[in-house]
Amino acid sequence: MRENSLWRALLGVEKTVIEAVEYDDDQGGEECVVVHVRPVARSRNRCGRCLRPGRVYDAGRGRRRWRALDLGTVMAYLEADAPRVRCPAHGVVVAHVPWARHDAGHTRNFDDTVAWLATQTSKTAATALMRIAWRTVGSIIARVWADTGGTVDQLAGLSRIGIDEVSYRRGHLYLMVVVDHDTGRLVWAGKGQTKATLQSFFTALGPQRCAQITHVSADSAKYIADVVALNCPAAVQVADPFHVVKWANDALGELRLQAWREAKTALRANPRRRGRPAASDPPHLGAERVKALTRVRYSLWKNPENLTERQQAKLEWLAVNDTRLYRAYLLKEGLRLVFKLPAHEAPDALDAWCRSAAASRIPHMVDLQRTVRRQREPILAAITHGLSNGRTESVNTKIRLRTRMAFGFKDPDALIALLMLTLGGHRPALPGRT
Repeated sequence: MRENSLWRALLGVEKTVIEAVEYDDDQGGEECVVVHVRPVARSRNRCGRCLRPGRVYDAGRGRRRWRALDLGTVMAYLEADAPRVRCPAHGVVVAHVPWARHDAGHTRNFDDTVAWLATQTSKTAATALMRIAWRTVGSIIARVWADTGGTVDQLAGLSRIGIDEVSYRRGHLYLMVVVDHDTGRLVWAGKGQTKATLQSFFTALGPQRCAQITHVSADSAKYIADVVALNCPAAVQVADPFHVVKWANDALGELRLQAWREAKTALRANPRRRGRPAASDPPHLGAERVKALTRVRYSLWKNPENLTERQQAKLEWLAVNDTRLYRAYLLKEGLRLVFKLPAHEAPDALDAWCRSAAASRIPHMVDLQRTVRRQREPILAAITHGLSNGRTESVNTKIRLRTRMAFGFKDPDALIALLMLTLGGHRPALPGRT
């Protein structure tokens, strides 16, 4: 093998002429290998964006270096001229080089290796192995996804989708995510929690493919329902059963907290005697009630089949000592059971539940049944089609993990790129592997 061919193979470059190799120092004073290169004649003077041939405009900033994969324990750089060319479409831009992406300071193989490490390993491992900062990883991931996303159609073949939002930073900063129910892939993510953010997804999808959407699951947020109805009027909107039962749990939790506060107020008006009570003293009813209402919290949330004996005893105490809270608990369980009924029985059962909740005269349950009535059709659609937002929530769990990894990224676009590479079904491959 000729020396030039050997160096091209070691560096993983193509369409490149090796001019010279020298041992030098980088900007940090560390010793490194510098390989002087130039593009082959057919690859010179092309636009860095569209690769069209252009006319040389000037020499740019002169010679520059691109970081390559380390050669053993020694860092390696490619050094070459970086002229600017005039492109008919993009104006004056830096000329294309075959060993690196446009506007990058690293070679393609270096970028691809960093992207692979970011999707497979921890933040510490990726930065230590490649000897770069985590923010640099974010920039590289954004470039790799822009390159990968430009070659695949993430929105092709969608028919059943789930829409949800997930927080990525404190201060109510959210990402809107869209998941394909049939494949489990994350197909789109955008910054924000607004109608405009969601509309940008349907705009990218286009009218023809919007017409192919048959089912959309979401958490029943009104702004999501409005945008879906506008763009996919024929699609069946499905409420997520988990969120519907969560409404009931939230209402039950607020009612328990109200009962606890009332018991606490009564205890302050009739406090128990100071000091340790004697063994023969009867229990203080006010203090016992506060303690019981405090400890019954998790018993109210759990499914009956999962209750322990002690938790079951707490509910039995509740049935005797706080009938209003116990009736609210039974209504919550009734709503949960509606989702287990056959599709032909669910409409009557849901209507009967709404009548019972309205007749209970418990304000929290009355408000809940109004919400359920408004969402009647999406709730019944979830039962009829057996669809939920569970797959979307599963993806959200993985997103939260990646969000913690991406803490140092200065731009959410880098986080979105990391999520698309990891969860979008197009994980980067290591260079040289087939």
